[in-house]
Amino acid sequence: MKANVLSFRPAILAAALSFATLCAAPAHAFADDDARRAILDLRAQIQQLIQQSQQARLQLADQIDNLQHEVTDMRGEIEKLRWEADIAKRSSQDQSGGGAAAQVTDPKEQAAYDQPMGLFRSGKYKEAASGFASFAQNYPNSQLLSQAQFYEGSSRYASRDFKGAITELQDLVSSNPKDPRAPDALLIIAASQIELNNVAGAKSNLQKIVQNYPNSSAADTAKSRLKLLK
Repeated sequence: MKANVLSFRPAILAAALSFATLCAAPAHAFADDDARRAILDLRAQIQQLIQQSQQARLQLADQIDNLQHEVTDMRGEIEKLRWEADIAKRSSQDQSGGGAAAQVTDPKEQAAYDQPMGLFRSGKYKEAASGFASFAQNYPNSQLLSQAQFYEGSSRYASRDFKGAITELQDLVSSNPKDPRAPDALLIIAASQIELNNVAGAKSNLQKIVQNYPNSSAADTAKSRLKLLK
């Protein structure tokens, strides 16, 4: 497009020179009507070339602006994918503490927990969320309850049920603020709020992680997310 803009310059210059030459020619070189017509034609050509040049410049500016927006959108998508990958990594890293290694004395209770955990690890997040919700309802006093709440919220986030994720994880943080998963729960809450365009709420929860859980790995992630949300 830039080359097209530059290509108008010689044409405009040539037309201008022709116009100047015509104006400098002796009066007897043309009949009055022919001279007047030639001058008007040259003026029209110059005006047309100027307009084409301006249009080309505007088109080039629009294309540059569109490219800048596309780059910005791509950066946002990349960062979003990184955020989601980070959350998924944190959840999967809890396998040793929240999956098969988590044990209770009642085999039925353990099986009720292991079943949705298996779905979670298989990426069947909707089914996992439903299974963890059933576990919490059937075993409200279980030692695995907070873990079930965390994975239910994580499953709802992964299946894009952002409101459900926020509700479940806020309940976990409120009832068990010292739970080792609380900072990661707040991280997922903030991510869900971003998806719901609640930037202020996301900032508040990220700041809460930094203030209340400064030594957690989630605090480092929260700090980087806060920089992006400024």
